[in-house]
Amino acid sequence: MTAEDLLAGLDPEQRVAAETLLGPVCLLAGAGTGKTRAITHRIAYGVASGAYPPSRVMALTFTTRAAGELKSRLRALGAAGVQARTFHSAALAQLSYFWPQVVGGTLPRVLDSKARLLAQAAESVGVRVDTAALRDLAAEIEWRKVSGLSLEQYEERAERRALPEGLDPRRATAVQRSYEDLKDARRQLDFEDVLLATIGMIEEEPRVAQHVREQYRFFVVDEYQDVSPLQQQLLAVWLGDRRDVCVVGDASQTIYSFAGARADYLLDFGARYPEAAVIRLERNYRSAPGVIAAANRLMRDRPGALTLVSTGGSGGEPELERYPTEQAEARSIADDVAARIAAGERARDIAVLYRVNSQSAAFESAFAERGIACAVRGSERFFERREVKEALMMLRAAALTLSQEPLFKTVSDVLRSLGWSQSPPDAAGAVRDRWESLDTLMGLAEEAPPGTTLPQFVEDLAERQAAQHEPTVDAVTLATLHSAKGLEWERVYLAGLSEGYLPIAYAKTPAAIEEERRLLYVGITRARSALRLSWAAAGPHRSSVREPSRFLEELGSGIRERVATAAP
Repeated sequence: MTAEDLLAGLDPEQRVAAETLLGPVCLLAGAGTGKTRAITHRIAYGVASGAYPPSRVMALTFTTRAAGELKSRLRALGAAGVQARTFHSAALAQLSYFWPQVVGGTLPRVLDSKARLLAQAAESVGVRVDTAALRDLAAEIEWRKVSGLSLEQYEERAERRALPEGLDPRRATAVQRSYEDLKDARRQLDFEDVLLATIGMIEEEPRVAQHVREQYRFFVVDEYQDVSPLQQQLLAVWLGDRRDVCVVGDASQTIYSFAGARADYLLDFGARYPEAAVIRLERNYRSAPGVIAAANRLMRDRPGALTLVSTGGSGGEPELERYPTEQAEARSIADDVAARIAAGERARDIAVLYRVNSQSAAFESAFAERGIACAVRGSERFFERREVKEALMMLRAAALTLSQEPLFKTVSDVLRSLGWSQSPPDAAGAVRDRWESLDTLMGLAEEAPPGTTLPQFVEDLAERQAAQHEPTVDAVTLATLHSAKGLEWERVYLAGLSEGYLPIAYAKTPAAIEEERRLLYVGITRARSALRLSWAAAGPHRSSVREPSRFLEELGSGIRERVATAAP
């Protein structure tokens, strides 16, 4: 494939991006605008034209899946020698190579998980935490390190953070300090340490810096809106005083701020590099005009938002439906999916997207009832979750006691013993996820027909569990909005668009609400030809009244709305 062949078929903006090979370049690339095509053709054109020695190019992204896709595309375009890696894998490769030379001995073992060491650290300082709290503490450590905070700085900031239940800033910091001490004593590193150690080695050892900078001369960073301060610092030491870096991103798809991601680096790129070429990719090749119009309305006047232009994909206007209950919503969507599949659509081209993991339970059940295969992406199936298994085991035990108490009372007592309460915890994270799962079980008990006994309820749960474990090949995708990023389907159902879900209840600040808006934008732009939005007036309990998401009012114009009746 010649250099000119690589430019053929690119639109005018993509072609400019591909031909701008040197100096700082910023591609502001909206959803569905062919950004991966643009950057892979840019790299391949640089190699084919002789501007780039392939071994001196590093393409960086954030997931192993994305790195694999970049590699396969570059190989197909004749640029197989280019490295495509995540930040972590690139840093780990360099650290493994230089550690014996600089420090001596082998590289310390990198922890697969922080949980076990964290549990020991908590015990050593007299702090009791359960599995969910340990996962949230691990997330706190990751946020602290990628944000570049010392333990002292973290303790000050923690006053404004939602910590796991039972932990105040002092105790949370004490556990983290003990964790760091134990880790150092055992010659272990966590994933964030890999980046920190690589940065330190390049900054402190001139020969390491020289070697790294001679090896990699040209950098491309995909999904740049998701870069953290720590990753930005690593990119800076890799570059040194050179300026051949191309960054690609979309501020409207920044949905990982809670993990330290900052769109500021993307939005301020032109200020940091006044000579930078800034190229906007706004021609959308994925979605129907109605879908694009809705996405543009949602992000109108937001900082860094691009105005997408549909290239004429086919499809009707998005639809909005209101349901009396979440169960009715799930059943109606399942019925509609069944009809679409019967009419010839492929299950793999259909997705149901929602905000929190526990929302999958109603859809798993509704699809199982209709014999529709579904695959839960990005999390375990509902009945595979640890807290759900624990609850089922305890409910089975309670069913053997022949208690005469009402079903609601017995189930409530069992779930309370596992940490459920009527009011959700304020915090996000694993603690909240655990509560959501238990609350879903409580909702199933409330929805059981009058007179249902505990043994009957337990049997019903066992049948649901069995029905959801059929092997799947061609399956409808169930996914949270976070795990749907980077994917697309012909038909998308965006469910549960009510206050408390989207925006999520614990999103209190203006910044947090804007992150929820961007999550909805990501969901909308996953659809190619058909988009259906919905919300339910009642949550998992009959008494829980919900209001439509505040974002729906902004989307109202151009979306057909109707009130759906309960599905049988």
